[in-house]
Amino acid sequence: MHDPIKVRPSRDEILASRGRQVSDVIGSHLKVLFCGINPGLYSGAVGHHFARPGNRFWTVLFRAGFTDRLFDPRDERHLLGVGYGITNIVSYATAQASELTIEDLRSGTLTLKKKVMEFRPFVLAVLGIDAYRKAFGRPAASLGRQTEGIGETLIWVLPNPSGINANYQIGDLVRLYAELREEANRFGE
Repeated sequence: MHDPIKVRPSRDEILASRGRQVSDVIGSHLKVLFCGINPGLYSGAVGHHFARPGNRFWTVLFRAGFTDRLFDPRDERHLLGVGYGITNIVSYATAQASELTIEDLRSGTLTLKKKVMEFRPFVLAVLGIDAYRKAFGRPAASLGRQTEGIGETLIWVLPNPSGINANYQIGDLVRLYAELREEANRFGE
């Protein structure tokens, strides 16, 4: 059953969500903790991750085999039951991730690392190569599994599923996310 949220917030409600936080979907020993850059204003307005129409996150998760059906952002808590969670590098909503400074990203990374050490997911999947490079101080990083980790947690970098990320079509995203799923499934064995 879905939360009683307003499906389409007004423009004023969206604009008023600047700085609002969206609660983590997190638990101990997840297979994958998906990590966005930060919530967008639409997500801030409705209180759910990857909620803006046009964001491909939920479609990609389904097509890559993470979920057995297409989840709606309001279903995000059901991810915990299948071993996945969601957090962000920076916790507060902005209109665009480009509004964040390197200092915002680095500060957010310190908090993120504490969460990872507390909840100990098998993989931290950072969604956005540019954000990962800046936040973790790894300017030459590429997509996929990273050589560094956080404690025993592997780090995997994937393209951001935002609809404005035109560098990756849906098929490319599905293929890259499926590679992570295959790695994460080894954790469940």
